[in-house]
Amino acid sequence: MTTPTPTPSVPDPRGTSTRFPVPVDAALRAAGWHPGRHDIAQAEIWADTLRDHHSPAGHRHAIFPAAVEAWAEFGGLHITSAEPGRHIAPTAFRIDPLRGIHWPRTLSDLGRALDTRIAPLGEEDNGNALLAVDLQGRVYSIDHTGDWYLGPTVDAALTTLVTGTQPIRLPRDPG
Repeated sequence: MTTPTPTPSVPDPRGTSTRFPVPVDAALRAAGWHPGRHDIAQAEIWADTLRDHHSPAGHRHAIFPAAVEAWAEFGGLHITSAEPGRHIAPTAFRIDPLRGIHWPRTLSDLGRALDTRIAPLGEEDNGNALLAVDLQGRVYSIDHTGDWYLGPTVDAALTTLVTGTQPIRLPRDPG
């Protein structure tokens, strides 16, 4: 009895990724992302800039690997969706941690409430909401209506944002 030989995988000629759903992959690629994108030099510049900044009251930004890795892979992208949203209309967003440079106290307060550290990730809707990432890679959006949980990973959060999936509002009292 012979063991069947596995069929070799044939690369997809379109160069598509199976990491993201099709509409998310398309939006990311249209913004300039591609598998393997990793601009660590730019991510380190952002980390140094944030590390050197402190608020007038002395609050400082948290810098950690999950944030730096997200900046290296997706930093500088302005992402929009041509698709209608599942639950809400998707808004354009930009991955640029310096959009949150003046938010160290807000991020510190949210981190304390969630028992983690939080770094800026970017912004939604031309500055109407701040995107942030925590030590474990979970992503949040902070706007005038409250704090929102976008997903357990950057990939999940990107999917939430691009597909217009309703995010989860964080409770006012974490206890």
